[in-house]
Amino acid sequence: YVVSLETSGALDVSAVDQRVSKILDLKTPGSGECDRNLWANLQHLTQHDEIKFVLCDEADYQWAVMQLREHRLERRCPVLMSPVHGRLEPRQLAEWILRDRLPVRMQMQLHKLLWGEQPGH
Repeated sequence: YVVSLETSGALDVSAVDQRVSKILDLKTPGSGECDRNLWANLQHLTQHDEIKFVLCDEADYQWAVMQLREHRLERRCPVLMSPVHGRLEPRQLAEWILRDRLPVRMQMQLHKLLWGEQPGH
């Protein structure tokens, strides 16, 4: 089996079995939860894990770029950036990523595209 665990950056992942792929959602300033990020989690990531940033605006994008560069995140594992549905235009985020030639993948919040603010089925 392939097992993945998506968690906020606020929860300690050090005890997670190494066979589990961790998706660490680092909270941005725009989320209001940035102070909860547990930066020690970065040392527990491997190449089969992922880091995700969900971005509200350009300030969040700039903050994420700073974290990417400061911590050399792309050397640890794949990095994903997603626009917050209804707040940041996907095209705008794509243009910033291309302009800055970031080593990241852009990801859309599929549950928001399918169901908007409604709970999924």
